Amino acid sequence: MRERSVALAWTRAAASALMAVWLVSPGSALAAKKAKAPTVVNAGAEYPTVSPESVGFSSQRLENLHRLLQGEVDRKELAGAVTILARHGKVVESKTYGSRDLETNTPITRDTIFRAYSMTKPLTGVAMMILYEQGKWLPWDPIAKFIPEFAHLKVFAGVDTEGKPILAEPDHPPTMGELMSHSAGFSYGSGHTVVDKMYSDLGVMSSGNLQGMIDKLAKIPLNYQPGQGWTYSASMDIEGYIIEKLTGQTLPDYMKEHIFMPLNMKDTDFYVPADKRARFATNYEDNAQGQLVPTQTGGGAPKDYMTEPTMPSGGGGSVTTIMDYYRFAQMMAHGGALDGSRILSPAAVSLMTSNHLRPVQLTGQFGIGQSIMRPGFGYGFNCAVIFDPPTAELPDGKGTWFWDGAAGTWFWVDPTNDVVFVAMIQRMRGHDNHTLEYRSHAAVYGALVNPEK
Repeated sequence: MRERSVALAWTRAAASALMAVWLVSPGSALAAKKAKAPTVVNAGAEYPTVSPESVGFSSQRLENLHRLLQGEVDRKELAGAVTILARHGKVVESKTYGSRDLETNTPITRDTIFRAYSMTKPLTGVAMMILYEQGKWLPWDPIAKFIPEFAHLKVFAGVDTEGKPILAEPDHPPTMGELMSHSAGFSYGSGHTVVDKMYSDLGVMSSGNLQGMIDKLAKIPLNYQPGQGWTYSASMDIEGYIIEKLTGQTLPDYMKEHIFMPLNMKDTDFYVPADKRARFATNYEDNAQGQLVPTQTGGGAPKDYMTEPTMPSGGGGSVTTIMDYYRFAQMMAHGGALDGSRILSPAAVSLMTSNHLRPVQLTGQFGIGQSIMRPGFGYGFNCAVIFDPPTAELPDGKGTWFWDGAAGTWFWVDPTNDVVFVAMIQRMRGHDNHTLEYRSHAAVYGALVNPEK
């Protein structure tokens, strides 16, 4: 009966509307009035290109987007950036700003390789949906069906008078759908709760391999009763483990065979080989004076990406280029197929990119950064969704879905307006990347003056 009720609840959630993205006030571009013009990248014959006006955009109003990005480069708040905007499957513009390395002043190019970090999550979601279409799992399946080590997970219920954790039985075993929507109760260990400290003490996210990660997670209670909250978590790394168990392949090998190679994502991987290192962008963070400094000045794991990882992260381990990720996003915008290669069915794309959170989780008390789960703004399987833009106070079309990465990569797919946008920078979140990301939404939709085209 419990599985039946969970299945019915999931079905009702899956029937809710599709999604979109969010917006913050566009801010001032006054400091960038004297900005240099961004470099226009010729997308080439490989990608159909059109003029902005032919698909409803205003070239003049797109200058707001250019000034926004170039301004951050000119103020030395950002080393560089590359963007691509497309509508109806055709590139409207592809532009570069600044450099991929401040010391050498090497210009960013569209084949620059970036750390995708959490933009790996939608890739992992697609890998999971491929297996879903093969009948390998269902959203209401208990996670323990695939990971027996999780059969006896407890739920954190506070601390006793001696400060020791009080553990409770889960109301129901956490499900696959809850895992993929960050609502099963797992964490990343980056917060300040008692459970987060357990993650830190055991070194969950620095395990030597995925099995080691699972063994540690099996000893830690869930943050809350499954389905009652939302916590940005190791869920997609757990998915990576499940993919390996179901396929007998490593996560990188499975993704290469079933996603990267069919889509000709030739530079997307979980490490950067020697012959591509020259194209790998330097990653930056702010020092105490607010100046950009490299996050890593020497070699060594885990940040140099020189060798294939022993613990491949489905939540944040991939590297990619903007054109590779654009091909992935455009495949999803086309209902699961691109250039004759079908990765998913339209039904699977819709299921993945629909809101799966319940009203109890959409109260504004859960989220990460400025991505707050609230009425109209939810989470699907491995991606955020806006299923009611007016309620969420956002400009994007209904059904827009998206995500971003810790070093400032971001993208969105808007099925209502048939818009795809991808942007890539390399600056860790010590600087507020979310503000730049959200302002880019304002600039893009501010330039879409004839959406009927």
